[in-house]
Amino acid sequence: MITAKIVGAGGYGGVGITELLSRHPQVKSKTLVDVAETGMLMSDLYPHLKGFCDQPILKPDDPAALAPHDVVFFSTPDGVGMVEARKELEKGAKVIDYSGDFRFQTMEEFTEYATRLGKSPEHKSADLLPQSVYGVAEFYREEIKRKKLIGNPGCFAISCELGLAPAVKNKLVDFASIICDCKTAVSGAGKKPAPAFHFPARHDNMNVYRLSGHQHVIEVEREMTKFAGAPVALTFTTQVMPACRGILSCIYGTLRPGVTPAQVTEAYKEFHKNNVFVRLFGNKATVGTVDVRGTNYCNLIVDVDVRTNRLRVISHIDNLMKGQAGNACQNMNIMFGFPETMALDRPGQYP
Repeated sequence: MITAKIVGAGGYGGVGITELLSRHPQVKSKTLVDVAETGMLMSDLYPHLKGFCDQPILKPDDPAALAPHDVVFFSTPDGVGMVEARKELEKGAKVIDYSGDFRFQTMEEFTEYATRLGKSPEHKSADLLPQSVYGVAEFYREEIKRKKLIGNPGCFAISCELGLAPAVKNKLVDFASIICDCKTAVSGAGKKPAPAFHFPARHDNMNVYRLSGHQHVIEVEREMTKFAGAPVALTFTTQVMPACRGILSCIYGTLRPGVTPAQVTEAYKEFHKNNVFVRLFGNKATVGTVDVRGTNYCNLIVDVDVRTNRLRVISHIDNLMKGQAGNACQNMNIMFGFPETMALDRPGQYP
Protein backbone atom coordinates (compact mmCIF):
# COMPACT_ATOMS: atom_id res chain seq x y z
CA MET A 1 0.00 0.00 0.00
CA ILE A 2 1.25 3.49 -0.85
CA THR A 3 0.50 7.10 0.02
CA ALA A 4 -0.11 9.72 -2.66
CA LYS A 5 0.00 13.49 -2.83
CA ILE A 6 -1.81 15.43 -5.54
CA VAL A 7 -0.54 18.96 -6.15
CA GLY A 8 -3.08 20.99 -8.10
CA ALA A 9 -5.91 18.82 -6.81
CA GLY A 10 -8.61 21.36 -7.63
CA GLY A 11 -8.00 21.40 -11.40
CA TYR A 12 -9.26 18.99 -14.04
CA GLY A 13 -6.11 16.88 -13.92
CA GLY A 14 -6.21 16.86 -10.14
CA VAL A 15 -9.79 15.75 -9.84
CA GLY A 16 -9.14 13.13 -12.53
CA ILE A 17 -6.35 11.43 -10.58
CA THR A 18 -8.34 11.82 -7.36
CA GLU A 19 -11.22 9.90 -8.95
CA LEU A 20 -8.87 7.10 -10.00
CA LEU A 21 -6.95 6.83 -6.73
CA SER A 22 -10.20 6.79 -4.76
CA ARG A 23 -10.89 3.37 -6.24
CA HIS A 24 -7.29 2.16 -6.34
CA PRO A 25 -6.86 -0.82 -3.96
CA GLN A 26 -3.15 -0.12 -3.35
CA VAL A 27 -3.45 3.58 -2.42
CA LYS A 28 -4.15 3.81 1.29
CA SER A 29 -4.31 7.59 1.58
CA LYS A 30 -4.26 10.77 -0.51
CA THR A 31 -3.17 14.27 0.39
CA LEU A 32 -4.80 16.99 -1.68
CA VAL A 33 -2.88 20.23 -2.19
CA ASP A 34 -3.58 23.45 -4.09
CA VAL A 35 -3.10 27.20 -3.90
CA ALA A 36 -6.82 27.86 -4.50
CA GLU A 37 -9.97 26.55 -2.77
CA THR A 38 -7.86 25.62 0.23
CA GLY A 39 -9.89 24.53 3.24
CA MET A 40 -12.72 23.29 1.04
CA LEU A 41 -13.64 19.65 1.07
CA MET A 42 -12.93 18.03 -2.28
CA SER A 43 -16.51 16.76 -2.31
CA ASP A 44 -17.83 20.31 -1.82
CA LEU A 45 -15.81 21.50 -4.78
CA TYR A 46 -16.77 18.40 -6.81
CA PRO A 47 -20.04 16.99 -5.39
CA HIS A 48 -19.81 13.79 -7.44
CA LEU A 49 -17.03 12.75 -5.04
CA LYS A 50 -19.32 12.87 -1.99
CA GLY A 51 -18.60 9.75 0.03
CA PHE A 52 -15.57 8.93 -2.12
CA CYS A 53 -13.23 11.78 -1.27
CA ASP A 54 -14.38 14.11 1.51
CA GLN A 55 -10.91 15.38 2.41
CA PRO A 56 -9.95 19.05 2.63
CA ILE A 57 -7.70 20.73 0.10
CA LEU A 58 -4.55 21.79 1.92
CA LYS A 59 -2.18 24.70 1.42
CA PRO A 60 1.26 23.73 0.11
CA ASP A 61 2.88 24.61 3.45
CA ASP A 62 0.46 22.58 5.58
CA PRO A 63 2.43 20.08 7.73
CA ALA A 64 0.45 17.18 6.27
CA ALA A 65 1.33 18.36 2.76
CA LEU A 66 5.02 18.59 3.65
CA ALA A 67 5.17 15.05 5.01
CA PRO A 68 6.86 12.36 2.88
CA HIS A 69 4.69 10.47 0.38
CA ASP A 70 5.38 7.49 -1.82
CA VAL A 71 4.18 9.19 -5.01
CA VAL A 72 3.53 12.83 -5.85
CA PHE A 73 1.49 13.98 -8.84
CA PHE A 74 2.06 17.51 -10.10
CA SER A 75 -1.15 18.46 -11.89
CA THR A 76 0.23 21.94 -12.32
CA PRO A 77 1.20 24.41 -15.05
CA ASP A 78 4.68 24.59 -16.54
CA GLY A 79 7.23 25.91 -14.06
CA VAL A 80 5.89 24.38 -10.85
CA GLY A 81 7.28 20.87 -11.10
CA MET A 82 10.77 22.07 -11.99
CA VAL A 83 10.87 23.94 -8.66
CA GLU A 84 9.10 21.47 -6.40
CA ALA A 85 9.98 18.02 -7.77
CA ARG A 86 13.47 17.96 -6.25
CA LYS A 87 12.06 18.44 -2.73
CA GLU A 88 9.76 15.45 -3.16
CA LEU A 89 12.47 13.27 -4.67
CA GLU A 90 14.76 14.08 -1.74
CA LYS A 91 12.02 12.89 0.63
CA GLY A 92 11.93 9.57 -1.20
CA ALA A 93 8.89 10.10 -3.41
CA LYS A 94 8.41 9.04 -6.99
CA VAL A 95 7.18 12.00 -9.05
CA ILE A 96 4.83 12.20 -12.02
CA ASP A 97 4.56 15.66 -13.58
CA TYR A 98 1.73 16.54 -15.99
CA SER A 99 3.41 19.60 -17.49
CA GLY A 100 6.22 19.98 -19.99
CA ASP A 101 8.84 20.44 -17.28
CA PHE A 102 10.20 16.88 -17.53
CA ARG A 103 9.02 15.64 -20.94
CA PHE A 104 12.43 16.41 -22.34
CA GLN A 105 15.79 14.98 -21.35
CA THR A 106 17.91 17.76 -22.87
CA MET A 107 17.95 21.52 -22.47
CA GLU A 108 17.87 21.95 -26.25
CA GLU A 109 14.46 20.25 -26.49
CA PHE A 110 13.10 22.03 -23.43
CA THR A 111 14.25 25.40 -24.76
CA GLU A 112 12.43 24.86 -28.04
CA TYR A 113 9.28 23.81 -26.15
CA ALA A 114 9.37 26.84 -23.83
CA THR A 115 10.06 29.21 -26.71
CA ARG A 116 7.02 27.97 -28.64
CA LEU A 117 4.89 28.76 -25.57
CA GLY A 118 6.45 32.18 -25.17
CA LYS A 119 7.94 31.20 -21.80
CA SER A 120 11.39 31.59 -20.36
CA PRO A 121 13.80 28.91 -21.66
CA GLU A 122 15.40 28.69 -18.21
CA HIS A 123 14.89 25.35 -16.45
CA LYS A 124 15.33 25.57 -12.68
CA SER A 125 16.20 21.87 -12.33
CA ALA A 126 18.06 21.22 -15.56
CA ASP A 127 20.21 18.59 -13.87
CA LEU A 128 17.09 16.45 -13.31
CA LEU A 129 16.20 16.28 -17.01
CA PRO A 130 18.49 13.30 -17.78
CA GLN A 131 17.01 11.49 -14.78
CA SER A 132 13.46 11.71 -16.11
CA VAL A 133 11.69 9.46 -18.57
CA TYR A 134 8.97 10.32 -21.08
CA GLY A 135 5.82 8.78 -19.69
CA VAL A 136 4.43 6.78 -22.62
CA ALA A 137 4.21 3.28 -21.17
CA GLU A 138 3.64 1.79 -24.61
CA PHE A 139 7.16 2.92 -25.56
CA TYR A 140 9.10 3.06 -22.29
CA ARG A 141 7.55 0.50 -19.95
CA GLU A 142 10.89 -0.91 -18.79
CA GLU A 143 12.45 2.52 -18.20
CA ILE A 144 9.39 3.65 -16.23
CA LYS A 145 9.84 0.66 -13.91
CA ARG A 146 13.30 1.91 -12.97
CA LYS A 147 12.82 5.68 -12.85
CA LYS A 148 11.63 7.99 -10.08
CA LEU A 149 10.71 10.99 -12.25
CA ILE A 150 8.15 10.85 -15.05
CA GLY A 151 7.22 13.58 -17.52
CA ASN A 152 3.66 12.80 -18.62
CA PRO A 153 3.19 13.34 -22.39
CA GLY A 154 1.04 16.03 -23.93
CA CYS A 155 -2.49 14.92 -24.81
CA PHE A 156 -2.19 15.68 -28.54
CA ALA A 157 1.22 14.06 -28.56
CA ILE A 158 0.21 10.70 -27.13
CA SER A 159 -2.81 10.45 -29.42
CA CYS A 160 -0.55 10.88 -32.45
CA GLU A 161 2.38 8.83 -31.18
CA LEU A 162 0.30 5.72 -30.51
CA GLY A 163 -1.25 6.05 -33.96
CA LEU A 164 1.98 6.73 -35.85
CA ALA A 165 4.62 4.58 -34.17
CA PRO A 166 3.87 1.23 -35.88
CA ALA A 167 3.94 2.83 -39.33
CA VAL A 168 7.15 4.74 -38.68
CA LYS A 169 8.99 1.91 -36.92
CA ASN A 170 8.21 -0.45 -39.82
CA LYS A 171 8.94 2.23 -42.42
CA LEU A 172 5.53 1.79 -44.01
CA VAL A 173 5.15 5.43 -45.02
CA ASP A 174 7.17 8.18 -46.64
CA PHE A 175 8.25 10.19 -43.59
CA ALA A 176 7.98 13.50 -45.46
CA SER A 177 4.29 12.87 -46.15
CA ILE A 178 3.02 12.56 -42.55
CA ILE A 179 0.15 14.81 -41.53
CA CYS A 180 -1.48 14.95 -38.08
CA ASP A 181 -4.83 16.74 -38.12
CA CYS A 182 -6.02 16.96 -34.51
CA LYS A 183 -9.17 18.18 -32.78
CA THR A 184 -9.58 18.67 -29.04
CA ALA A 185 -12.45 19.37 -26.71
CA VAL A 186 -12.56 22.53 -24.60
CA SER A 187 -11.46 20.89 -21.33
CA GLY A 188 -7.97 20.67 -22.83
CA ALA A 189 -7.60 24.36 -21.97
CA GLY A 190 -7.98 23.58 -18.27
CA LYS A 191 -10.29 24.88 -15.57
CA LYS A 192 -9.29 28.55 -15.48
CA PRO A 193 -11.89 30.70 -17.30
CA ALA A 194 -10.83 32.64 -20.39
CA PRO A 195 -12.80 34.70 -22.93
CA ALA A 196 -11.98 32.34 -25.81
CA PHE A 197 -13.56 29.45 -23.90
CA HIS A 198 -16.64 31.30 -22.69
CA PHE A 199 -19.79 29.43 -23.79
CA PRO A 200 -20.91 31.98 -26.43
CA ALA A 201 -17.42 31.91 -27.97
CA ARG A 202 -17.22 28.12 -28.12
CA HIS A 203 -20.78 27.01 -28.88
CA ASP A 204 -21.27 26.15 -32.55
CA ASN A 205 -17.68 27.16 -33.28
CA MET A 206 -14.49 25.34 -34.28
CA ASN A 207 -11.14 26.97 -34.97
CA VAL A 208 -7.51 26.23 -35.68
CA TYR A 209 -4.90 27.49 -33.25
CA ARG A 210 -1.09 27.69 -32.94
CA LEU A 211 -0.49 27.29 -36.65
CA SER A 212 2.84 28.99 -36.07
CA GLY A 213 4.05 25.93 -34.16
CA HIS A 214 2.33 23.80 -31.53
CA GLN A 215 4.50 22.76 -28.61
CA HIS A 216 3.40 19.10 -28.72
CA VAL A 217 4.86 18.58 -32.18
CA ILE A 218 8.31 18.59 -30.58
CA GLU A 219 7.44 15.44 -28.64
CA VAL A 220 5.91 13.67 -31.63
CA GLU A 221 8.81 14.42 -33.97
CA ARG A 222 11.35 13.36 -31.36
CA GLU A 223 9.66 10.01 -30.72
CA MET A 224 9.07 9.29 -34.40
CA THR A 225 12.68 10.18 -35.21
CA LYS A 226 13.79 7.56 -32.68
CA PHE A 227 11.59 4.90 -34.29
CA ALA A 228 12.58 5.89 -37.80
CA GLY A 229 16.30 6.12 -37.20
CA ALA A 230 16.17 9.26 -39.33
CA PRO A 231 14.78 12.78 -38.91
CA VAL A 232 10.98 12.98 -39.09
CA ALA A 233 9.25 16.33 -39.62
CA LEU A 234 5.49 16.38 -39.92
CA THR A 235 2.60 18.72 -40.58
CA PHE A 236 0.71 19.19 -37.31
CA THR A 237 -2.58 21.10 -37.15
CA THR A 238 -4.64 21.53 -33.98
CA GLN A 239 -8.25 22.63 -33.67
CA VAL A 240 -10.73 23.20 -30.84
CA MET A 241 -14.19 21.70 -31.14
CA PRO A 242 -17.31 22.53 -29.09
CA ALA A 243 -17.24 19.44 -26.85
CA CYS A 244 -16.33 18.83 -23.21
CA ARG A 245 -13.70 16.08 -23.52
CA GLY A 246 -11.96 14.01 -26.14
CA ILE A 247 -9.28 14.21 -28.85
CA LEU A 248 -9.71 13.00 -32.43
CA SER A 249 -6.44 12.85 -34.36
CA CYS A 250 -6.54 12.00 -38.07
CA ILE A 251 -3.10 10.81 -39.18
CA TYR A 252 -2.07 10.44 -42.83
CA GLY A 253 1.00 9.18 -44.64
CA THR A 254 1.74 8.00 -48.18
CA LEU A 255 2.65 4.31 -48.24
CA ARG A 256 6.07 3.34 -49.52
CA PRO A 257 6.13 1.35 -52.77
CA GLY A 258 5.09 -2.27 -52.31
CA VAL A 259 3.49 -1.86 -48.87
CA THR A 260 0.16 -3.71 -48.74
CA PRO A 261 -2.90 -3.24 -46.49
CA ALA A 262 -2.20 -6.66 -44.98
CA GLN A 263 1.31 -5.57 -43.99
CA VAL A 264 -0.11 -2.45 -42.38
CA THR A 265 -2.63 -4.43 -40.34
CA GLU A 266 0.00 -6.91 -39.19
CA ALA A 267 2.44 -4.15 -38.21
CA TYR A 268 -0.16 -2.48 -36.00
CA LYS A 269 -1.21 -5.75 -34.37
CA GLU A 270 2.38 -6.70 -33.64
CA PHE A 271 3.40 -3.30 -32.27
CA HIS A 272 0.44 -2.98 -29.92
CA LYS A 273 0.01 -6.66 -28.97
CA ASN A 274 1.09 -6.02 -25.35
CA ASN A 275 -0.47 -2.56 -25.02
CA VAL A 276 -3.69 -3.28 -23.21
CA PHE A 277 -4.97 0.29 -23.49
CA VAL A 278 -4.63 0.47 -27.28
CA ARG A 279 -7.53 -1.06 -29.23
CA LEU A 280 -7.45 -1.55 -33.00
CA PHE A 281 -10.47 -1.26 -35.30
CA GLY A 282 -11.06 -1.66 -39.01
CA ASN A 283 -12.47 0.98 -41.33
CA LYS A 284 -16.07 -0.19 -40.93
CA ALA A 285 -16.10 0.40 -37.16
CA THR A 286 -18.43 3.09 -35.84
CA VAL A 287 -15.99 4.50 -33.32
CA GLY A 288 -15.92 8.00 -31.86
CA THR A 289 -14.60 9.96 -28.92
CA VAL A 290 -17.62 8.96 -26.84
CA ASP A 291 -16.31 5.39 -26.84
CA VAL A 292 -13.21 6.36 -24.85
CA ARG A 293 -14.83 8.99 -22.64
CA GLY A 294 -13.78 8.48 -19.03
CA THR A 295 -11.31 5.72 -19.94
CA ASN A 296 -7.59 5.26 -20.42
CA TYR A 297 -8.06 3.65 -23.83
CA CYS A 298 -6.77 4.81 -27.19
CA ASN A 299 -9.00 3.53 -29.99
CA LEU A 300 -7.26 3.39 -33.37
CA ILE A 301 -9.03 2.93 -36.68
CA VAL A 302 -6.34 1.71 -39.10
CA ASP A 303 -7.15 1.97 -42.81
CA VAL A 304 -5.47 2.13 -46.20
CA ASP A 305 -7.01 4.26 -48.92
CA VAL A 306 -5.97 2.07 -51.86
CA ARG A 307 -7.13 4.68 -54.37
CA THR A 308 -4.54 7.22 -53.15
CA ASN A 309 -2.10 4.71 -51.61
CA ARG A 310 -2.37 6.52 -48.31
CA LEU A 311 -2.42 5.27 -44.72
CA ARG A 312 -5.19 6.69 -42.55
CA VAL A 313 -5.15 6.21 -38.79
CA ILE A 314 -7.89 7.78 -36.68
CA SER A 315 -6.88 8.03 -33.02
CA HIS A 316 -9.42 8.63 -30.24
CA ILE A 317 -8.55 9.39 -26.62
CA ASP A 318 -10.09 11.14 -23.64
CA ASN A 319 -7.78 14.12 -23.22
CA LEU A 320 -8.31 14.12 -19.46
CA MET A 321 -7.60 10.39 -19.10
CA LYS A 322 -5.19 8.81 -21.60
CA GLY A 323 -4.08 12.37 -22.25
CA GLN A 324 -3.56 13.15 -18.58
CA ALA A 325 -4.73 11.51 -15.33
CA GLY A 326 -5.34 7.99 -16.63
CA ASN A 327 -1.91 7.84 -18.22
CA ALA A 328 -0.40 9.14 -14.97
CA CYS A 329 -2.13 6.37 -13.03
CA GLN A 330 -0.89 3.81 -15.55
CA ASN A 331 2.66 5.09 -15.04
CA MET A 332 2.27 4.93 -11.26
CA ASN A 333 1.12 1.32 -11.50
CA ILE A 334 4.21 0.42 -13.50
CA MET A 335 6.58 2.31 -11.18
CA PHE A 336 5.30 0.45 -8.12
CA GLY A 337 4.90 -2.97 -9.71
CA PHE A 338 1.10 -3.00 -9.62
CA PRO A 339 -0.92 -4.48 -12.47
CA GLU A 340 -0.87 -1.89 -15.25
CA THR A 341 -4.67 -1.84 -15.47
CA MET A 342 -5.32 -1.38 -11.74
CA ALA A 343 -8.09 1.23 -11.18
CA LEU A 344 -8.22 1.73 -14.96
CA ASP A 345 -9.91 -1.48 -16.14
CA ARG A 346 -13.32 -0.07 -16.89
CA PRO A 347 -15.33 0.81 -19.96
CA GLY A 348 -16.63 4.28 -20.57
CA GLN A 349 -20.25 5.33 -20.30
CA TYR A 350 -22.68 5.37 -23.19
CA PRO A 351 -24.36 7.41 -24.49
